[in-house]
Amino acid sequence: MKRRIAQGGFTLIELVVVITILGILAAFAVPRFARLEGQARLAATQALAGSIRSGASLSHALWLAQGDPASTSVTMEGTSIEMVNGYPASAFIDDTLVEFTGFAFTTPGATSVFTKQSATGSAIANCLVTYTPAPVNGAPNVVTTTGGC
Repeated sequence: MKRRIAQGGFTLIELVVVITILGILAAFAVPRFARLEGQARLAATQALAGSIRSGASLSHALWLAQGDPASTSVTMEGTSIEMVNGYPASAFIDDTLVEFTGFAFTTPGATSVFTKQSATGSAIANCLVTYTPAPVNGAPNVVTTTGGC
């Protein structure tokens, strides 16, 4: 008497169908994930711009609370911040921020520039935030450039 041995597993046709379905799903999913990286850089840049505006406003409020319009500095969390027209000077705006990881901070001239860095540490062109100190009786200017994000 012959015994039938039950074999388990998939047939070649079943495996080809599964691999084809996975290939089709991957063809649609990969471009969506690629777009997410650019959107994440854009969101990080816009979030940093909001943080810079908040830091400038908080230091301005602290300067006003001191009640001495002639004061040229405030102390935020133990750090002295030089003020110009009641707002942080360009070289000190980074001291009003808790964190700006992923951005390089430079002060070319009278402005401050936070440039988004890639995973390898190189600068991403046209993905930056620029802070210009306040003019007399005005507010500072924070400009977000996101054309290269």
